[in-house]
Amino acid sequence: MLVTQHNAAPALIGARTAWRIAAVLLASAAFILWLGRCTDIDLMLADDFYDAGLHDFPWHHAWLTETFSHGILKMMLTLAAVGCILLALHDAVRPKLGRSPLQRLRLRVIGLSALLVPLLISTLKQASVAHCPWDLARYGGSEPYLRLFDALPFGVQPGHCLPAGHASSALWLVSLCVLWLPERPRTALRALVAALAIGGAVGWLQQLRGAHFLTHTLWSVWIACAVVFTLLLCLQWLPAYRRSRVLRLSS
Repeated sequence: MLVTQHNAAPALIGARTAWRIAAVLLASAAFILWLGRCTDIDLMLADDFYDAGLHDFPWHHAWLTETFSHGILKMMLTLAAVGCILLALHDAVRPKLGRSPLQRLRLRVIGLSALLVPLLISTLKQASVAHCPWDLARYGGSEPYLRLFDALPFGVQPGHCLPAGHASSALWLVSLCVLWLPERPRTALRALVAALAIGGAVGWLQQLRGAHFLTHTLWSVWIACAVVFTLLLCLQWLPAYRRSRVLRLSS
């Protein structure tokens, strides 16, 4: 049940919806893991993108994939993320009069998502051993192909390519779905799908270049959704939990 009382803490989703989202996240994580560990879909797609005659990925230096997607679009999305972060920070330091607790909750979810989604994905990427397609011996490089959780062979340097970092510049947009919660859940769902489509398209352009495999992008999508969901739960329910605990201790 959504909290609507005037003095109650604002809520964007109810407990039942939260459990459903958690179940979907667990199921999708298992599916992506199976896809990467038990199928060759990553290699099949990369094989299609690679030109053995050119010894390169034809889209590697194309204007759309390199200049626009990896340059112009990334800069625009990064500036938008910085703007959301600064707006949320300003509201936390100097709260705007007339802004409701629900509006403030939405703003903080978006601002923190714009910061944490790229940051977490970048951190996990730096800790990974997987190599990018264009670095593999299969595609003209020199490194071995490694699946998730495979051990790094002796003498081989880690590739730092999983999850997909560039896609994270767009995937924080997933958090914008909270702008329509709780009043318009269908619109929020459409906004979520649109954000995932944008992030997926950005990741797909990187796959065309040989910069990432499909599962690299899928893990970035999953991480972004998990971060937004976790932030939503923490910002929505922790203050209410603390207030109820204080009331119990004082009674």
